[in-house]
Amino acid sequence: MNEPLRLSKRMAELGLCSRREADEYIARGWVKVDGVVVNVLGTKVLPSQSITLEHQANTAQAQRVTLVLHKPVGYVSGQAEDGYTPAAALVQDKTRWRDDRERTRFTPQWLRGLAPAGRLDIDSTGLLVLTQDGRVARQLIGEDSRVDKEYLVRVEGHLSAADLSRLNHGLSLDGKALRPAKVVWQNQDQLRFVLHEGRKRQIRRMCELVGLRVTGLKRIRIGRVMLGNLPEGQWRLLGANERFV
Repeated sequence: MNEPLRLSKRMAELGLCSRREADEYIARGWVKVDGVVVNVLGTKVLPSQSITLEHQANTAQAQRVTLVLHKPVGYVSGQAEDGYTPAAALVQDKTRWRDDRERTRFTPQWLRGLAPAGRLDIDSTGLLVLTQDGRVARQLIGEDSRVDKEYLVRVEGHLSAADLSRLNHGLSLDGKALRPAKVVWQNQDQLRFVLHEGRKRQIRRMCELVGLRVTGLKRIRIGRVMLGNLPEGQWRLLGANERFV
């Protein structure tokens, strides 16, 4: 298939940036196609054409931050709703983990455009990624994302061997089959889930389908990034050499 695509869409497909960032870079004249600056929004390109970013775009990307937050129960991962506080409100100088290995001084500029890369339910706790970088967001929540996420899930109820097998592969939500998961017993009342997708309230709904009630849910890993010893309600910068994949 060699049909032309919008330049911004192609840039996002290549992982250069998000589509919103692509439009900004194009408008600023920071994008070259086959060595020629393109600054007209809506320009279309062929998949075979070479797309590069000017150094100004690379500099802008390098200044965007990604944070790792240990979200407590009672905070919503996205925008404020029904009187509940968004998790991003916890990103303050005083809530920064004292053991953060990145020593860059906190600045309110980090809060501009900071958005969650994925959801974590209000009644769940654990690892939440907040980022200004569209490349990170696409890597974690893009349609073609394959970054796995790991959870510890406390449950009540009886789980047969057959239903444990169904949790691993064989369930559907909203009429659509779920991708294969990895679900094993962590201890007598806690399961360990590893998922490759993030449907709304997916784990709780999966457990309901096999007769279990979730009493606690904590995300402990996204890709290669672990929650580790990060205290609840605190955050740290993603390390310069830390990668999700």
